Amino acid sequence: MSAAGRIAAFGAALTVAFAGAYAAGAAFVPDGTAASWQARSEHSDAHGPHTDGTHTDGTPAGLSLSRDGYLLAPVQAPGTPGVDGRLSFTVLGPSGAPLRDYASTHDRDMHLMVVRTDGSGFRHVHPQLDRDTGVWSLPWRWERAGTYRVFTDFQPEDTKDAPALTLSRTVEVAGAMSPTEPGPVRNASEVDGYTVTLTGDLTAGATAPLTAEFSRGGEPVTELSPYLGAFGHLVALREGDLAFLHVHPTGAEPAPGSRGGPAISFAAQAPTSGRYLLYLDFQVDGRVHTATFVVDAAAAPRNVSAENP
Repeated sequence: MSAAGRIAAFGAALTVAFAGAYAAGAAFVPDGTAASWQARSEHSDAHGPHTDGTHTDGTPAGLSLSRDGYLLAPVQAPGTPGVDGRLSFTVLGPSGAPLRDYASTHDRDMHLMVVRTDGSGFRHVHPQLDRDTGVWSLPWRWERAGTYRVFTDFQPEDTKDAPALTLSRTVEVAGAMSPTEPGPVRNASEVDGYTVTLTGDLTAGATAPLTAEFSRGGEPVTELSPYLGAFGHLVALREGDLAFLHVHPTGAEPAPGSRGGPAISFAAQAPTSGRYLLYLDFQVDGRVHTATFVVDAAAAPRNVSAENP
């Protein structure tokens, strides 16, 4: 399948560098304007996560409830499935007071990602801030019991050169849990009548192209609309740890009202061999859809010298 010409039509390449390892034996999968995002990426190299999802001290991003003086306070949410309520949380700044000043990153001051530890129930949403209290909240309902990881992805603006952060906590939802063990979904993901086809390979330690192509009823989809300043967003989770990366475009931001598709190109790098879960958000006609893939990354080929074949 050739998608090169269609990719060039909207010219937005995304770069994925999957987060590094972190031991979590009970978890199945990780329990994280173009100019502004480019600035954030450059800032993160010095103050926050590197492009491979690790901090300057080598620890993975998105695995801690505190970082650089900022703390994610306990998350409040309904305790059982099927109950309507609110999910709320507060980020405390270095002074210990609720953080109220945030920089807008990709059209939002806060990105909230929630996923069950078996990789199911993924949601990427945007809560509202009560500036009087510093509390973020939104309506919430759990569909199933289990252990969930809540990721908060944001940029503080209370001090100069504040780091870009992804802080997280675990939330327990009472009830009998029936784990889901997804098998590889390597070629196509069906969501809301759309087929999203993924081509390319993941190889540990090497950058390689991945292409997501969109169709519906056998016809190419060319009506992707900008969502949070891009034609697609990707969250990557790795089996066996709680590592996380929220991926954004490095190319030009699409103009308001523009349309993209039927393909998006990624430059993907996996740090190790193993299984990865990919969640790709895209928008058509004002509705956001999420395509899910389970991809096995192959080990990098060994270098063999001519003298020692």
